[in-house]
Amino acid sequence: MKLSVVIPAFNEEKLLGACLDSVVAAFSGQPGAPGYELIVCDNNSTDGTASVAAGRGVKVVFEPLNLISGSRNSGAAAASGDWLLFMDADSRLSSATLGRALDLMRSGSCLGGGATIDFDPAPPLWGRVLTGLWNAVSRVFGLAAGSFLFCRRDAFVAVGGFSPLFYAGEEVALSRALKRWGSVRGLSFQIITSAPHVSSGRKFRIYTLAELLLQAARFSLRPFSSVRSPARLHVFYDGRR
Repeated sequence: MKLSVVIPAFNEEKLLGACLDSVVAAFSGQPGAPGYELIVCDNNSTDGTASVAAGRGVKVVFEPLNLISGSRNSGAAAASGDWLLFMDADSRLSSATLGRALDLMRSGSCLGGGATIDFDPAPPLWGRVLTGLWNAVSRVFGLAAGSFLFCRRDAFVAVGGFSPLFYAGEEVALSRALKRWGSVRGLSFQIITSAPHVSSGRKFRIYTLAELLLQAARFSLRPFSSVRSPARLHVFYDGRR
């Protein structure tokens, strides 16, 4: 088994190094870890994102269109592994999360999955409530967060990868497509709950509760049109870091 870790990155020079180092450390801590490769997709960055990756000997590919689903797909197209693991550049992989994912990959009954999430630094109380709500939805409906999603490469190709129509929510659409593909083949899509994946809590610092609730309201009221327009997704595309 070979695992390709795909990390899309737009102007992430501040946090990308810690992300890449965490992946190396997580694999080093796994007895009998499979072969793996690291791929960073530079999504038209204007900072030193690509240099941070190249300086660590990581394979770098370029995607000119600022579209997260396209960036993930471009990284996957350059991958050689039979399993794909998608991570966000502001997250950190733990040995525990990786170990549980590897167990599922080796089980023969799982085609992919995700993990509940946690944040560092910890968000304020309202942020912890929102995180808890997402984790509950993730567990109940079997939906992976974009910061941590893994799947078999053949399944990813079969369902067409991440939809290029979505500027956000592409991980939810892919989770549902993978579940449909797996259900007719007796394969499950699992959410890891014993070892949450840790992502940056910066959005809770950069954006106010009102801004995040406004974004959530746009999703709720016009879910299909909002995810297809970056102008309606300021929390994701306004460039604040």
